[in-house]
Amino acid sequence: MNRVKVKICGIRTLEEAEAAIAAGADALGFNFWPRSARYVEPSAVQEFIKKLSPLVSVVGVFVNEDANRIVDIASHLGLQAVQLHGDETPGFCEGLANIKTIKALRVGQDFDLSVINRYRVNMILLDSNVDGSYGGTGQRFDWRIAIEAKQLSPIILAGGLTLENVGEAIKQVQPDAIDVCSGVEAEPGRKDFDKIQKFMNIVTQANALIARDHDTRSKTNFI
Repeated sequence: MNRVKVKICGIRTLEEAEAAIAAGADALGFNFWPRSARYVEPSAVQEFIKKLSPLVSVVGVFVNEDANRIVDIASHLGLQAVQLHGDETPGFCEGLANIKTIKALRVGQDFDLSVINRYRVNMILLDSNVDGSYGGTGQRFDWRIAIEAKQLSPIILAGGLTLENVGEAIKQVQPDAIDVCSGVEAEPGRKDFDKIQKFMNIVTQANALIARDHDTRSKTNFI
């Protein structure tokens, strides 16, 4: 049983990045969409990305960006992956075949799971569908959809994850990873270091419980 990994998104400063890493985050997300409250200049990220642990993945978040600019930024900063959070088509994603790609899909009650099969990407991120927004809304969707989606692709669960519900989310969905942004913020665009640590503590506990249950079932089946 692999543990559920954590990506903390919307990082804007070196201090936030270091706090996330110290708490145990597996990946950091930097938002390169200028209209976002979490936007950060690629040049600013370049200043401190070389100071980060090489064991943590660095992901660039883009919304309806030009493909050439995505490639340039990913290459220049040495990003481990890019996350496409806009209206990018399957064809657009295939054009980035040389870069590890996460495609974010917005989930509403009428979400069509077959859409996932159209995207040949490394992972699918499922976020809440809120009119006029491309993420970071703090609202959750029906996790039963994410459970079904796991049959089609590796899944990152996002959308309204907080200290209060992340443990249950991991228990119910058991995705490959979770993505948190507003759930560990003091306000949009500013992380709360205490929330980050508490959030990661809950994730660690949830992962331990799942691993224990898995081991118990394995031993029972063996007997």
